[in-house]
Amino acid sequence: MEELLAEVVNVLVVVVEACGAAVIIVGAVWAFARFVWVGVRHRTTAAFVPVRLTLGRFLALGLEFQLASDVLRTAVAPSWEELGQLAAVAAIRTALNYFLSKEIAEERRQIADEQDQVDVTSHDRHGGTV
Repeated sequence: MEELLAEVVNVLVVVVEACGAAVIIVGAVWAFARFVWVGVRHRTTAAFVPVRLTLGRFLALGLEFQLASDVLRTAVAPSWEELGQLAAVAAIRTALNYFLSKEIAEERRQIADEQDQVDVTSHDRHGGTV
């Protein structure tokens, strides 16, 4: 019975890893297409921030799938060596995800601040009060 469970889990690991890789690939292709489109139309540094945010979200989701596959891999009678490897990989991926999430939040804050400045300037120009 344990062998059957191990085989099922191994198949699930491959499926979840493939899903994570697919998310990252789709995100990279999508971000590259948007990068080219924005580069042709705008050519400003600020125009690329949403592209980076989109790619960051795809990377964060892909990393979550990869971490899930690592957890699955050790779900059936793990050895101490496998648990140690999982802990190291989980720590690295969690740190990557944490810093990626912080960068995404900072970029969002900057976009909101810039939009607020544009709104205030636009309101001033049209006779409004600040």
